[in-house]
Order: sequence, then C-alpha cells, then structure tokens
Amino acid sequence: MKTLHGRTAVITGAGSGFGLELSRLAAAQGMAIVMADVQRDALDRACAEIGALGAQVLPFCLDVSKAAEVEALAEATQQRFGAPHLLFNNAGVGAGGLIWENTLQEWEWVLGVNLMGVAHGVRVFTPMMLDAARADPSYQGHIVNTASMAGLLNAPNMGIYNVSKHAVVSLSETLYQDLRLVTEQVSASVLCPFFVPTGIHESERNRPAPLADAKPTRSQLIGQAMINKAVTRGKVSAAEVAQKVIDAVLSDQFYVFSHPQALATVQTRMEDILQLRNPTDPFVQKPEVGEQLRAALRDAD
Repeated sequence: MKTLHGRTAVITGAGSGFGLELSRLAAAQGMAIVMADVQRDALDRACAEIGALGAQVLPFCLDVSKAAEVEALAEATQQRFGAPHLLFNNAGVGAGGLIWENTLQEWEWVLGVNLMGVAHGVRVFTPMMLDAARADPSYQGHIVNTASMAGLLNAPNMGIYNVSKHAVVSLSETLYQDLRLVTEQVSASVLCPFFVPTGIHESERNRPAPLADAKPTRSQLIGQAMINKAVTRGKVSAAEVAQKVIDAVLSDQFYVFSHPQALATVQTRMEDILQLRNPTDPFVQKPEVGEQLRAALRDAD
C-alpha cells in the first residue's frame, strides 16, 4: 500500500496492546477505524481516545472465535465504510502448562481465539477486499495476522499457545501465496512478536465462564509466572511494534519481528530439522533457567 490516508482499518484486539497502538497510528495517518474487542470497558475507553484524535471510529464488541460475530463485524464495516483497506487480525490470548494438562475447554478457547479468530477474519474480509479490488483498479488492501515467535519456535510448558501460533504463521504464509495467485492489489503480512508488554499475560481476565473458575495445574501456574516476568520486563514497546506493522504494510513486507535478534533461535530449529537432529535444548544459553523449571515441575510430583 502506498498510503493509508483516507482509508479504513479493521482492528481486532483494539482495546489494548498492539491493537490500541495501531489504532493510534492509524488515526494519525487519517484512517477511519473499526475497533473491535471482547472487553467492553477497554473498548469503550480506547474508542473514546481514538475518536478524540479526530478519527472516524466504529466500535464493535465481539468474540472473534464466534463466526457469526465476525460476520456481523464485516457487515457493520461494509455498511459504514465499505470494504476495509487494512485488516489487523490481532486478538489473542495466552496459555501455558504441560501440553497434556490442557483441558478440552482450554484447547477450544485458545485455538478458538488465536487461530479461528484469524481464520474467520480471513474468510470473511478477504472476499470483500477482492471484490473492492475488482471494482476499483486503484484499490489496495493489506491483511496483517498476529502470530508470535512461538509460531516459529516451541518453548516448553506453553504448548497450546505454540500450536495456535504455528497455525497462524502457516495460515498467513498460505494467504500471502494464495493472494499472489489472484491479485496484485491485496497482500498480507504476519507479525511475530517476542516478549512485549501488551497485557496478553493477563488473558485470564477474558476467560469464558466454564474456564473462569477452573483451578490451574502447577505447571500452568509456573508457566504463568514465567510469562508474567518475561512480558512485563520486555524492553520493546507495543507502540514500537505497531510502527513496524505500519512500515511493513506500506512496504509490502511479509515477516514482521519485534526482536530480529531472536531469529538465531529459529535458525537453530531449522538446522535441527535439516540435519535430522533432536530438538536443541531451548535453555542452552541459560541453563540455570532450564534447571529451575525442571526442578519446579519435578517437585510437583
């Protein structure tokens, strides 16, 4: 895309983190913004802020894991602004623990939000954008899906999250290639952040009713504590990452990383695969962390 001014963005997870920061940048670029989030109070505060910046804002409260609600979001967008030019499938939740300890309800919640939320967005909005491209040779559109470095690596004790984000990377790479088959006017990117203070470590605040009162296992408590520490100590801000997203959209860059230096660990994983090695110890650079985790989990027995 060559410009964002006068165009429309649809942003899920817009009440906080990357979604809110991208909304701020979109407003500064002169975009109309559809701000969607599951948390009504956070959404109301965010929309009031962005509206005060002078942007046209359409608030929409929804659960992205629900197909009908994403379809309603698309309909509301079409009626108010027409087809969007930028779609940021960003809503996500965090979860950890030993992979066999996740309940069916936890699998359904994490995959429902992190994976199916993106899938619903792609399924519903891409045809709208392609229709707009066919109708207007000057139309340009871009879809950005939020994955994670966990979509390229497999840290222990957070398997359910890893699975969801690996799927988003695969979905996004395929989307990029599929779009290239049919159009030059719509493109795609995938955002793979590492540890950035966004509030995702507090995902339990939006756990659905059946899970809200569930007692976490010891491994889940340990995983939550580790994520809390890593996320809150992150030195790259959500605002900096949002700017990277804007830059990627304007330059048609597919992979967007908050911490490019972390790609060294991705390279190690790829070398493991190519050389048929067993997976490298993820704590090889910080063995004391691995020992602490092993000790804590084995003490649980």
